[in-house]
Amino acid sequence: MSKQIAVVGAVIERDGLILCAQRGLGALAGMWEFPGGKIEPGESALQALEREIREELRCAVDVGDEVTTTAHEYDFGTVTLTTFRCRLVEGVPVLTEHAAIKWLAPSELPTLDWAPADIPAVQILAAA
Repeated sequence: MSKQIAVVGAVIERDGLILCAQRGLGALAGMWEFPGGKIEPGESALQALEREIREELRCAVDVGDEVTTTAHEYDFGTVTLTTFRCRLVEGVPVLTEHAAIKWLAPSELPTLDWAPADIPAVQILAAA
């Protein structure tokens, strides 16, 4: 049985564009993702996402509707990723863990090399 990892991702929207973050060192380095991270014991998905965005991007977000939940089996475990639409309410994203960020129109999202768990959300957003 592979390790189960529950993760949340923020689809941060501003002026019709969506924030894309490129992973730094470590697993899936160089691939793109929606920023976020692991849900800690005792946290709700909402609390985890707000905390992760504060830690990773030094920003505050208002978490909205769920985009989708997907599971992907990696060599290090099975990641269940739930993505939520978010609105930036405070701060400007600062790179602390990511190599780069880009703001793209939904139709441009498929041009990046996304981490496999993020691809279903990318497809939903690009098709909307």
